[in-house]
Amino acid sequence: MRRLALLSIAVLLAGCGGERGGSADDGDATVESDLSGRIQADGSSTVGPYTTAAAERFRSVHPDVQTTVGVSGTGGGFERFCAGETDLSNASRAIEDDEKQACAAEGIEYVEFRVANDALTVVVNPENDWVDCLTVAQLKKIWDTGSKVKSWRDVDPAFPDATMKLYGAGTDSGTFDYFTGAINGDEGRSRSDYSATEDDNVTVQGVSGDRGALGYFGLSYYEQNKDRLKALEIDGGDGCVTPSVETAQDGTYKPLSRPLYIYAKKASFERPEVHAFIEFILENEREIAEAAQFVPLTDEQLTDAKADLAAATSG
Repeated sequence: MRRLALLSIAVLLAGCGGERGGSADDGDATVESDLSGRIQADGSSTVGPYTTAAAERFRSVHPDVQTTVGVSGTGGGFERFCAGETDLSNASRAIEDDEKQACAAEGIEYVEFRVANDALTVVVNPENDWVDCLTVAQLKKIWDTGSKVKSWRDVDPAFPDATMKLYGAGTDSGTFDYFTGAINGDEGRSRSDYSATEDDNVTVQGVSGDRGALGYFGLSYYEQNKDRLKALEIDGGDGCVTPSVETAQDGTYKPLSRPLYIYAKKASFERPEVHAFIEFILENEREIAEAAQFVPLTDEQLTDAKADLAAATSG
């Protein structure tokens, strides 16, 4: 079983109401709610901001429901989830066989909900004026196990002899799994001599402060820091494509487009506050995704997600 990531940042979105059935000022009107309780989520640092944005909006409707969102990485989140410690597990990849077995061993049943899309984004320093696009082969040359790339010139003789400092996801992260699988051909296959972190803000700080640096993370972190970073186009075989909402949804940004998930423990899902939270997410998915700078589901994907909710409810 994966080691729980050392970094775990919990954001408590505490209800500001009083007794059960209290009210909250939603700006224009007073909202009455009979829901109370606490929802605990952990997992992906990529999905964490999405769940946090959803919880903030949910609180305006149900002020007596408290939601805690941790960011210990997808693997760390599943470890806690399958130990029965959390209600929801945020994941930037689908649950894997060893995690399924860990949940089954503890009698943990769950429902998977796809809640958004993402475009894994490769970023460099804004002062980097020698590259705008990298091929998948070039990225593999940089990131593969045993890579000897130390300088940009090692990637392409036309590039300058500038030291390349690398930043990326920690091994407990679904972003790490997805990126290494898509670029290096096998999940977990990666050079180890880079600054690995479960906190994407570390990558933002590192790349923005070093002219030769390169890193990767979810699109939302680039969107939040585009004044400090430069996103590279990726050539997956059909020419250079910019990471964006449009290219992630239409599939042209490949191979780094991916789905994002929230897993709900069935025993928790039976609690009205947890069920209401998932229902709220799917009813307001586009608003939440856009507010948190994620790629919304397509109409077809959203229809499928709502069908999953209906099936879980009827079951």
